[in-house]
Amino acid sequence: MQLKNRELLRTQAYVDGAWIDAGTGAVVQVRNPATGAVVAEAACCGAAETRRAIRAAERAQADWSRRAAKERGDALRRMFEAMLASQEDLACILTAEQGKPLAEARVEIAYGASYFEWFAEEAKRIYGDTIPAPGADKRIVTIKQPVGVVACITPWNFPNAMLARKIAPALAAGCSVVCKPATSTPLSALAIAALAEKAGIPAGVVNVVAGDTRAIGAELTRHPAVRKLAFTGSTAVGKELIRACAGTVKRVSMELGGNAPFIVFDDADLESAVQGALVCKYRNAGQTCVSANRILVQSGIFDAFASRFAEAAGALKLGNGMDEGTAMGPLIDAPAARGVREMVEEALAEGATLLTEADRCAKTGAFVQPAVLADVTPRMRVCQEEIFGPVAPLLRFETESEAIRLANDTPYGLAAYFYARDVGRICRVGEGLEFGIVGINEGIISNAAAPFGGVKESGNGREGSKYGLDDYLEIKYLCLGGIQ
Repeated sequence: MQLKNRELLRTQAYVDGAWIDAGTGAVVQVRNPATGAVVAEAACCGAAETRRAIRAAERAQADWSRRAAKERGDALRRMFEAMLASQEDLACILTAEQGKPLAEARVEIAYGASYFEWFAEEAKRIYGDTIPAPGADKRIVTIKQPVGVVACITPWNFPNAMLARKIAPALAAGCSVVCKPATSTPLSALAIAALAEKAGIPAGVVNVVAGDTRAIGAELTRHPAVRKLAFTGSTAVGKELIRACAGTVKRVSMELGGNAPFIVFDDADLESAVQGALVCKYRNAGQTCVSANRILVQSGIFDAFASRFAEAAGALKLGNGMDEGTAMGPLIDAPAARGVREMVEEALAEGATLLTEADRCAKTGAFVQPAVLADVTPRMRVCQEEIFGPVAPLLRFETESEAIRLANDTPYGLAAYFYARDVGRICRVGEGLEFGIVGINEGIISNAAAPFGGVKESGNGREGSKYGLDDYLEIKYLCLGGIQ
């Protein structure tokens, strides 16, 4: 990695304003998914380091919460500016550990930074209320106060943005954080900690420990000083964390798995739908929780859409994210790639048809060729489970009601998309889809000003927007008596 600021490439944990090694001296190797080469060796923390981070966060939170909202907002603004100033270095670190093309990594850094900008402004808008009292001798007032120490557990697919989306509202609300990034991608989180230090955020307000997932997770979920856990990841792990947090009745916000339908109606702009599906499906090699997982196309335009979409998918340039012109990088590791290939092979054995070229990638590597499947049925595993890879199953439907029924036939409810022009249809389908986010004639739906989150088994709570502070605040009711 050719970095302008080598200080952003950190391998030690960040606890109470200090960079520390794991007490055992253990390290975890961070590998580039494209090459398998070791990028760095990061401190592999466990229970002891996590307890130390929680104690530091608890001490720091008391002071941080008392600071003026403007002061907290100014600190977040400095974080935003520092991230943009270091965008190229942060993108390089991200691509090296995660694999996505540099162009996508740059976009992620800007996206992550936007949450610091947004919540720098929202910190000054944490309003309370006055409520009409039952008698003239009383006054009723509500105020909002920070929930306390927040544990942030984030995945490897967006190692910068997923953490920024949690740290920014927590700090704006007056909370301190203990962050546990994915073991395979800790460097982006540690770079955020380095920027927090540079931005003058007090010691203990931001802490980052990577390493032993079970040991760190156990401390974060059972420690009574941690009052909220914010998690992005699989539904299975989210359910485990919810159960673990029940012992101390922690507040939880969960952004979990998805099975996003992408519906193309016969009145859609076909070329726009193809391009929208392309970016929605193959961005980050399909490794996003809001990726199009099932593409439902109305029968009248199915053949035309399938032909154009398969052609566009087959033209995507696969390669090392560091190389210029790469459109799609590798999956996070070889086991992930193997799992995606198995899903494709299973679908083909059950009658699906491959519309793109057969996978030319080495069967032992992390790369998977973009694939488009036709003759898919709703009961196939590629339609029932989150693929998390560059595979697009296409299904036919006849009527609007059938499309809605097929789209909702899943326990998940994070994101859905559809392309149509008829205004009545847009209203009916938008309201009929059982998902927390619906993209209409648009394949990219995330931004800091909008509430991001799902329903059903895709989780609870929202990140971003004016609602994004709510999960980090408690409402306190003050009853003032003896006024007269």
